[in-house]
Amino acid sequence: MSSEKVPNPTIAATPPPPPPSHGVEFVKGINGLDKVVLRDPRGSLAEVYLYGGHVTSWKNDQGEELLFVSNKAVFKPPKAIRGGIPICFPQFSNLGSLDAHGFARNRFWTVDHDPSPFPTNTSNKVFVDLILKPTEDDIKTWPHSYEFRLRVALGPGGDLMLTSRIRNTNTDGKPFTFTAFYKMNLLGCTCILFCIFSEVRVEGLETLDYLDNMQNRQRCTEQGDAITFESEVDKIYLSTPTKIAILDHEKKRTFVIRKDGLPDAVVWNPWDKKAKAMADFGDDEYKHMLCVEAAAIERPITLKPGEEEIESFGTLAYILYRYLLHVYMGRDNQFCPLFFAPKFFLCWVK
Repeated sequence: MSSEKVPNPTIAATPPPPPPSHGVEFVKGINGLDKVVLRDPRGSLAEVYLYGGHVTSWKNDQGEELLFVSNKAVFKPPKAIRGGIPICFPQFSNLGSLDAHGFARNRFWTVDHDPSPFPTNTSNKVFVDLILKPTEDDIKTWPHSYEFRLRVALGPGGDLMLTSRIRNTNTDGKPFTFTAFYKMNLLGCTCILFCIFSEVRVEGLETLDYLDNMQNRQRCTEQGDAITFESEVDKIYLSTPTKIAILDHEKKRTFVIRKDGLPDAVVWNPWDKKAKAMADFGDDEYKHMLCVEAAAIERPITLKPGEEEIESFGTLAYILYRYLLHVYMGRDNQFCPLFFAPKFFLCWVK
């Protein structure tokens, strides 16, 4: 009997890291997984695992962690990492035949040594370019060829930006359709850590229609002047503005999410019962995190062969209350945004 092992479709041979560049370091993370560390000269930092193309840490120049990753997160393929900024592609949630949130967050990405030009200005940023292409097993379940390029950049002010480019590389002339969110369901997911959850509110989504996942995606209209949290929340807001603000009154700070190409937004907190039901989520961690997702859900994106979709899912800006002064003084354009695609969790750390 042969002792040859069957290859795991989620694991690929890791090529040697590229030569180090200023502010970019290639290291081993938890369980020996490859990780990229971005460091801004002023002291801010971001960490990106090649597994999932997953941002797991974002610290300001004071060393304060701004992203939530569960203490029970499993850094072991094929399990997705709980928290941070996972990339969910090509499917949002269970809206399709694939496993929930697609497969991009469960695959090993590679460093893109020769990226095509990105539309964003990164001359003053520390960044890394990643790329994901389908495996043979991926094509069996989602029969399309694509290139998913992701640039994770850290600005001089500590702002974090994720910019994605998704290209249809089918040779059979067929288009493909996907949903995305930087949960990204294309996706973007960002978790923000908070001290006292009763002091947190989300602004910019008032009066908008949303699909309530707690009521079988029933369509409703937001009635409050801001979103506050007293129980489980799982809502898909439709046709949202390019900026969403998360206010943490206890710590006197505001997070601003600016997104391009992702019209929808998901707001989620599992609260106590669902938190206890998740093996990779601490029982009380719901008190200190909030998931805000920049997404394309209601109207899926279709690409013809050769076409490319560019999205800024999340220039997430961490700003103290001086940001409000910029708004009042008409200088709102002075802060940098954070973009996420698939699913992105905004989490704040205690």
